[in-house]
Amino acid sequence: MTTTIHPTAIIDPGATLGADVTVGPWAIIGPDCQVGDGGVIEARATLEAHVRLAPRVRVGIGSILGGLPQDLKFKGEVTTVEVGEGTTIREYVTINRGTAESHRTTVGKGCFLMAYVHLAHDCHVGDGVIVSNGTQFAGHVTVEDRAIISGLCAVHQFVRIGRHAFIGGASRVTKDIPPFVKAVGNPVALYGLNSVGLQRSGFAPEVVSELKKAYRLFFRSELNITQAREQARATLAPMAEVESFIAFVEASGRGVVV
Repeated sequence: MTTTIHPTAIIDPGATLGADVTVGPWAIIGPDCQVGDGGVIEARATLEAHVRLAPRVRVGIGSILGGLPQDLKFKGEVTTVEVGEGTTIREYVTINRGTAESHRTTVGKGCFLMAYVHLAHDCHVGDGVIVSNGTQFAGHVTVEDRAIISGLCAVHQFVRIGRHAFIGGASRVTKDIPPFVKAVGNPVALYGLNSVGLQRSGFAPEVVSELKKAYRLFFRSELNITQAREQARATLAPMAEVESFIAFVEASGRGVVV
């Protein structure tokens, strides 16, 4: 296979295209953009500037990556959008560049961003994350590996979403979502451990059992966070997943959803 560029596409001389890249009609690839091997830039998609796409990234029709951050503090710094290998970005997604805060907006490998998703400046999305149609992330949101965010969710700036968390549709997320849990609503609330998701991801039954105990201590008991942490470390099996759960709650800056 060879790189295929539609005659109506516009590619800046400063852009770099790998092998076997496909660029569709009326697509625009701007200055200092890099498209990795096997990448697909579909019709009318735009890479504005300073975009880094790893191999086999697909950018859907009408999507815009690398636009200026919507932040009044931005002073024109050179910042980037970076997307990991094998990620699919569907129609009309927008991903803005970072600011001086972190200098980049990042999406990991193997992610799936569905139509009309928006990632604002300085968002950092881990590997294997799924974000459904119409969900909007404000600036500085962090999403850890293998989280799933359903459609039409609104995520407040600086919120953290833990790994393997599941957020139901049309949720308003204003606080941190711990790892391994289910959450939904407006305002959002927790609805137990994401047991089905953990089983599908190959978590051992004994790990799921200990995480359920941790969840109950922190969110379904009369204990405060400090007491729940002490009880969890004293009574639960010393597993990495349990420690990750406890550490996430302890480190929360905005507070966690309950």
